[in-house]
Amino acid sequence: MLNKLFNFNNFKLAKKLTLLLSLVFIVGIILSGLALASILNYKAQNEISSKALLLSETINSIRKYTSTEVAPELTTRSTSDEFLAQTIPSYSVRKIFENLQKSDDLYRGFYYKSAMLNPSNLQDKADAFETAIVEQFRQNQTLKELQGFRGVGNQDFFYIARPLSLTESSCLRCHGIPEDAPKKMIDIYGTTNGFNWPLHEVIGTQIVSVPASQVLQNARQSFVLVMGVVAIVFAVTILITNLWLKLFIVRPIKKIAQVAEAVSTGDMEAEFEKVSNDEVGNLAEAFTRMKLSLAMAIKRFERYRIKSRDRIDFGDERTIN
Repeated sequence: MLNKLFNFNNFKLAKKLTLLLSLVFIVGIILSGLALASILNYKAQNEISSKALLLSETINSIRKYTSTEVAPELTTRSTSDEFLAQTIPSYSVRKIFENLQKSDDLYRGFYYKSAMLNPSNLQDKADAFETAIVEQFRQNQTLKELQGFRGVGNQDFFYIARPLSLTESSCLRCHGIPEDAPKKMIDIYGTTNGFNWPLHEVIGTQIVSVPASQVLQNARQSFVLVMGVVAIVFAVTILITNLWLKLFIVRPIKKIAQVAEAVSTGDMEAEFEKVSNDEVGNLAEAFTRMKLSLAMAIKRFERYRIKSRDRIDFGDERTIN
């Protein structure tokens, strides 16, 4: 029963066209949606990563300037017991980043951290996520960067992480053994954390995070808007196509079928109307020729039948005589 109900061959031509166009509409929307989602997702990720890379390069420039320009000048002007936080690259970056966030609302959702396994300042202590990143850098010395998405609370962030290692032996003055550290540094941070750092080994990660929620939300809104427009265009196009097919193909063929039905019942006055010069018009002409041939065949058959009857009647009269 179901096979008969849903058998495509049992449908009328108009219904077949409607189903076909509906299928085209659905497939077209799905393929368009997949392609558009891929493009918008790529664009959103590219926008987010560009912001993160720009911020990361800016931070590296600040670190390099502090290490090569500020620290040497301040170190030569201080005693061995003094500790100047301004000579520490991570301190300079943190302060400049804080000022940037205060002066521009655009950067308030941005995040920077020099996440260390054993920092002097516990503000720089790596959390579980950051520790896992540090371990990846330590296990793969050729790995220079990691990036991806992470969720913090109800927000999504795109992060770029780069390894941090101790490359200058002069840094061991503060991060070697407590006895060599400046007295003022000991007074601030104590002797428990931030010492015995190994040279040329990954001890932390510089991680920059930029908010991705707004960009991804904008991408989703753009997706909904564009897909709405595409769906409307598809729907209008298919509706017009369906109406055109019914008007210029289905309706003329239906009229031809009605006339053919009338002719088959003996109405030789019914005419096949040619309304166009296309294949449907050619079909009407072919049926017209067929009707003429059928009419001529019927006339010949009638003449033959009359002659046969007259011949039989004449033969009967001779037999009687």
